[in-house]
Amino acid sequence: MIDPTSDLLPEGLEDRLPQSAAAAARIERDAMAVLGAHGFDRVRPPLVEFEKSMAQRMDGLMTRHMFRFVDPKSLRTLALRSDITAQVGRIAATGLAGAPRPLRLCYSGQVMKIAGDQLDPRRENLQIGAELIGSDSAAAAGEMVDLAITALEGAGATGISVDFTLPDLVDTLAAKEFPLAPEQRDAVRRELDAKDAGGLKQAGGEAYLPLLFATGEFEQAAARLSEIDDGGALATRIEGLRAIAARVAGRARLTLDPTERHGFEYQSWFGFTLYAQGVRGALGRGGTYRIGGSDEPATGFSLYPEELVEAVKASEDLGRKLFLPLGHDREAAAKLRSEGWRTVEALSDADNAAALGCSHVLDGGAARGL
Repeated sequence: MIDPTSDLLPEGLEDRLPQSAAAAARIERDAMAVLGAHGFDRVRPPLVEFEKSMAQRMDGLMTRHMFRFVDPKSLRTLALRSDITAQVGRIAATGLAGAPRPLRLCYSGQVMKIAGDQLDPRRENLQIGAELIGSDSAAAAGEMVDLAITALEGAGATGISVDFTLPDLVDTLAAKEFPLAPEQRDAVRRELDAKDAGGLKQAGGEAYLPLLFATGEFEQAAARLSEIDDGGALATRIEGLRAIAARVAGRARLTLDPTERHGFEYQSWFGFTLYAQGVRGALGRGGTYRIGGSDEPATGFSLYPEELVEAVKASEDLGRKLFLPLGHDREAAAKLRSEGWRTVEALSDADNAAALGCSHVLDGGAARGL
């Protein structure tokens, strides 16, 4: 008896069937074409690296997500990447250390994590991204937000919205304007992220309560944030946010949630999340940061288009198929393939064009509809 469970895949993993695989390939190709057209050079780091190197570049924040095992050659611990950003940072700090800055790099590849979560149980993802290394200015951030929107548009996303945040908000305010003891800061960050007013008071962050209401449509939220910032500690950050928003005005719906930190643990002064109409969850995140180990400033984003694939795969055009009967004209078939036709060659008289998904048949050197 055949075990019906023998062909099951592990939880969080899936096969991509033709329609889905075609959508994923097209989205990756189109998004990478946008990044290349904007002067970002592609790099291709390996799937596996030494765990210590990855942990150094990621400040140890994401190593818990990685599959780890011992390299039989070096006897050192290896890790299967869960994020490509850290690998690009390593490339910038080593092989491209002498390249002119700002350095523009892009990438695409599969990443894997030990476990998914309740909102997204998927454990394998396609990650597409770009990093502008050597600058974390408002100008660099504006370029990257603009580029991320363009890449999503190129991939077929519509109704794009961008949510801005200020990951170092608590540290900036706690240093002077709303003082906090060092041991209070983590608790205040946590309660702000959870939008828990009661918890925020208990953590000693009552002065931070108005920040819970400085959210929503960008202009209104930025105005409220300016009103809260009487001492001017956030003035340069708010100015930077306005410059970024001005660059992409009209390109996407813009919102601001200055206290959001989920997914921005290693970002510095600016972060953003990308969404699209009809697509479940976030499509990507980005922001400013410093590369672990070298401490070089950078600005970048990562797109995770799996849910976009799910949203568009049903309408993905696989291309026209042309049936080639036995004894067909091979030169004519080659010419039609060069024009974009997909050909299916008959192996026997029993092969049926319609059953094989063909809409046309090669007849007299030309395509004839069935």
